[in-house]
Amino acid sequence: MCFFKWFNLFIIFHVLAATPIFSLTDSSNQVSTNFLDNTNKPEVFDWMVKIRRKIHENPELRYEEVETSKLIREELDKLGIPYKYPVAITGVIGYIGTGSSPFVAIRADMDALPIQEMVEWDHKSKVPGKMHACGHDAHVTMLLGAANILKQHEKEIQGTVVLVFQPAEEGGAGAKKILDAGALENVTAIFALHVMPDIPLGEAASRSGPILAGSGTFEAIISGKGGHAAIPQHSIDPVLAASNVIISLQHLVSREADPLDPQVVTVAKFQGGGAFNVIPDYVTIGGTFRAFSREKLDQLKQRIKQVVIGQAAVQRCNATVNFLDETRPSYPPTVNNGDLHKLFVDVAGNLLGTNNVNIEKTPIMAAEDFAFYQEVIPGYFIMLGVKSASPEPHQSLHSPYLKISEDALPYGAALHASLATSYLLRYQQDVAKVVGKYHDEL
Repeated sequence: MCFFKWFNLFIIFHVLAATPIFSLTDSSNQVSTNFLDNTNKPEVFDWMVKIRRKIHENPELRYEEVETSKLIREELDKLGIPYKYPVAITGVIGYIGTGSSPFVAIRADMDALPIQEMVEWDHKSKVPGKMHACGHDAHVTMLLGAANILKQHEKEIQGTVVLVFQPAEEGGAGAKKILDAGALENVTAIFALHVMPDIPLGEAASRSGPILAGSGTFEAIISGKGGHAAIPQHSIDPVLAASNVIISLQHLVSREADPLDPQVVTVAKFQGGGAFNVIPDYVTIGGTFRAFSREKLDQLKQRIKQVVIGQAAVQRCNATVNFLDETRPSYPPTVNNGDLHKLFVDVAGNLLGTNNVNIEKTPIMAAEDFAFYQEVIPGYFIMLGVKSASPEPHQSLHSPYLKISEDALPYGAALHASLATSYLLRYQQDVAKVVGKYHDEL
């Protein structure tokens, strides 16, 4: 009988190594409260603000984050935190804790956008046509802030916190490259947050299950026969064909999709011709499609190709469709793990106050490459408020007028650190409970 008990114990240890199981404890609540106190200290806050402004002034596009990566490595060196570099071209993977199992990851994306900043302030982007219009400068800063605090408490960490500074979230699928590099092989849970300019400062929002849609990109070239506008009968008009294609694409959602299952097909690109009186030889159109499951994304992809080619043929045109899988890979839906949701509810409630945590955030149709992690590791994605009390209307992400409150930096850093340490603590406690149970029975 003893053999079978020890055999069962061995199996349970292996199950626990792959499955997060959580219980609520007062000690972990106290840890999360203390981290916010630490990140609000003037020396930590001022340090984070300085880092964020330096990154904001020097934005770099996907897979070009050379100086951003260098800054991260310099700060990790100052903190005495070991790391791997390069990972996924410009990525940095840091480690805090025992260096052994269990491993939990917290992630920040580093890349900026090809947008000209229109906000006039002392730390405006110094690079024409590039801007941190999605808040990734704040994400990197918050993760460094968490690293600072975690390093101070390294002896209390029961496991290893993996710091993921990831390139190319904006269309480059940097998360997939991080995974392909094998950098997260031992990680059993991963967390990330994203600043949201429409959520008030000091608040956070998330949900269990789908929170962001998956998305894909398409581009179609519709070819006809050009000619003079005065004699259209001698031409095959690709503009007319493209117009019919666009109208028909809208029917994919309005007439083929379940009204209770959100899907989007948007044509946002239409290029063709350069004169008022000349029918062009071809027209290029392009856009995105979005849904909350891989199955629906694949279905939309198939139907987009059929509609474009079929409707072009009706107007005597030829068409080719490219889904840009090499340059802009499709992103899966972002789906939050249910067990990690319970942890978030507890940790964020204690950190921010339960009234400042929305645990039933309405899903939105934007996409995030964090979803690649969630396909292989239990993961959780959080939206953090950065809206100040200013009467000015807030600007959306990807706006050239985006402004975020730097007072949010301590909240993000503390939330990162608290989630990571609480996960590790509860993981160890649950292992201890299982061991104790089987010792009692022996």
